[in-house]
Amino acid sequence: MEMDESQRGLPFQLQFDKPLASQTVLAEWNPEKDLLAMVTEDSKLLLHRFNWQRLWTISPGRCITSLCWRPDGKAIAVGLEDGTVSLHDVENGKLLRSLKSHNVAVVCLNWEEDGQQIRDDIGSMSTYEDRTSRFFPPAPRVPRIQGLVSGDAGFMDDSEDSFQDLSSSSQQRFNILCSGDKDGIICFSIFGSFPIGKINIHECSVPSSDTRAECRLQNASIYKVALSKDLCRLVVMCSGELVNNRDGSVNYKIAEHGIHGLHCLTLDTSIFWKRKNELHQVAQQASNIEELTEVIRASLSIMSKQWSDAMHTFHEKFDSISDLIVSHGLDSSSQEEFLSLLGGARTSPPIQQFLVNSLGEVGVKRVSKVVCGAGKELQHIVLNHLQPAAEIIGFRIGELRGFSRWRARYQSIGLDETLISNAAEKVGMIIVQVEWFLRLLSSVVQQFSNFFNWLLKCIRILMQEPSDQLLPYNSELVVIFLKFLYDQDPVKQLLEASNADQIIDIDLETMQRVKELSHFGGFSDCDYLRRTLAKQFHQMESSFKEAFLMPFTSISRKILCVDLLPLAPLPPSSVSLNIPTSISYYEDSSQAVSYQQTCRGSFVDFISFQIPEESFSNIANCIAIVRGFTHDSSSLKKGYTSLEALLLHIPDGYYCVDISLYKESQIVLLLNDTTTSSESSGDACMMIVQAADLPFASISTPTCVDFWKLHELKDNIIYLEMEGEKVRSIPHSVIAPLAVSSSRGVACVFAARKRALVYILEEDEDEVSETE
Repeated sequence: MEMDESQRGLPFQLQFDKPLASQTVLAEWNPEKDLLAMVTEDSKLLLHRFNWQRLWTISPGRCITSLCWRPDGKAIAVGLEDGTVSLHDVENGKLLRSLKSHNVAVVCLNWEEDGQQIRDDIGSMSTYEDRTSRFFPPAPRVPRIQGLVSGDAGFMDDSEDSFQDLSSSSQQRFNILCSGDKDGIICFSIFGSFPIGKINIHECSVPSSDTRAECRLQNASIYKVALSKDLCRLVVMCSGELVNNRDGSVNYKIAEHGIHGLHCLTLDTSIFWKRKNELHQVAQQASNIEELTEVIRASLSIMSKQWSDAMHTFHEKFDSISDLIVSHGLDSSSQEEFLSLLGGARTSPPIQQFLVNSLGEVGVKRVSKVVCGAGKELQHIVLNHLQPAAEIIGFRIGELRGFSRWRARYQSIGLDETLISNAAEKVGMIIVQVEWFLRLLSSVVQQFSNFFNWLLKCIRILMQEPSDQLLPYNSELVVIFLKFLYDQDPVKQLLEASNADQIIDIDLETMQRVKELSHFGGFSDCDYLRRTLAKQFHQMESSFKEAFLMPFTSISRKILCVDLLPLAPLPPSSVSLNIPTSISYYEDSSQAVSYQQTCRGSFVDFISFQIPEESFSNIANCIAIVRGFTHDSSSLKKGYTSLEALLLHIPDGYYCVDISLYKESQIVLLLNDTTTSSESSGDACMMIVQAADLPFASISTPTCVDFWKLHELKDNIIYLEMEGEKVRSIPHSVIAPLAVSSSRGVACVFAARKRALVYILEEDEDEVSETE
């Protein structure tokens, strides 16, 4: 629906006005393509092209609470109400990976990549080469077995291409996914798949020159997080109470203006920039190790189920022999009766009845097909999935072991040589265990096959039919089978997790030889053959978690709160208050610094938010814009401006629905008519304000003692006029969110009556091109 050109202001071109089946609560444009991701009120995730063609729809089964794109636009992160962050492929929406980093709803996500290519210590361009492909074929995927689920670890077994793209991080720019939950926990993960840090904003002490003035937040609720493009600073916008850090009492200055307020925290995350080369390499190896660990877990689970089903079929047929023996009044076991038949003695009535009447030749062939088929399938899984995965893990953990010995570079990020060496030993043990299991499985399947061949010959003889065409059998192997395999299951013993604590019996001579070989190879573990394969896998997995927890813990300790900016007081009842907010960073080319100097100061932060009506008695219907909050004292010495702010008064008759910062520090405001009722069609407008041209005023940095500062600007409020700005009228009342694409110059506005309106923000509409 096109708008009349005679309407007031500059009419941005309306491309589409589309009805919606369900109201939209979240929306984000893809940073690289003309694609819009939307979350509906019934928690469905939809992806549309710019021409409004729907590409796919997924429903995670849980409430979606946050959304953001990977910087290259190839994956989208979805935060859920149960604390899970799931990653989905842009091409088809398939689940790539999910991380359970939180215990409560993930309320905000931010995914940022390093603005510079990775460089070495002398400043030359550098890329990390993953050497695994030199020595190994492509990594195995989770086995695909019809009707079986690979597990609950968050991997999909039918998205090989997408899954491979997610794990191939050696060619990606270094990036960090930040996620914040409603309890004030912020988690960080490299490439969205490797957890690398966590911080609780309630435990952040806000530094002050006066130690008595040090304070911290309590009862905080996160609104938004934004990582700077150089990865050195994280701005957290939240509400909460400031209390004295020493005794927990409320600061007396705070109490004068209201103890509960809207605040911004700055967290020092420069460790990501300083150690991005090392973190990139560790994350590359560790992420792939975790993926391959899932391949092993899924392989063991599938193998256990398949073998268990086969053995169920076997015992379902052969356990009836015991009932026949008892019914004929005999006091013997099934094995004894079979051994008697093998020895040439007279066939007992129960055995003849079982072989001829109950089982028959068809029954033997069917059971043989099930058992031997399961054995072959297990061998296939071991050779094509389990064993290659274990071997590649061994190589990758060896790479990490080499990194850990370079203490000058890797010890500072928590890569512990002792823990990595222990993990490498556990991998070596499971590689040996897999080889041993493969030989055991081959022997068991051979003996089952030989036993079934013998039974077929016996049935033919009992039925006085020719048996010349049958396969031969080995009598000695039949005896071994009846004594050791008929009522025992060594394969199940090794595979099932329920038998993980069971000790495998090994003769003394073998154990002595194992000890000699272990000591000769430099390993301390000599009892691995006594453990089941499931137990060995559990130990390997535990060693990985312990080794990878050290970088997580070390990086978490280096993420510190360095500044706090009190924005506005809030009433205590505003915990769930919906405040339009926006945080963005823009590169300050006039103050650019070299790579060798520092990572700080080359980007300017813009923090925008609507000042709640209850905050200040002399400030109403205003938008506050603060810039330069993350510039520290070292930046000021280099010529950067101090903390600056301004207040924008919304035109009379309108109120702000949402805010979004657009490219080149432009601000897009979505405004509703104050006279609009829920029943009427309403009136609204979209306005673009050039923030760089506005007269920012310097303000002193607030402290916990000298608190709210924005009210100092009450005499310098800038009044926006509908005629003096870029404005587009919208013939509907609108709701949040406002989705703006900085790279494509388009905005999507959602009307209260379930409509989506897509506008081109650029005056030159040729700048927007449709995705092919």
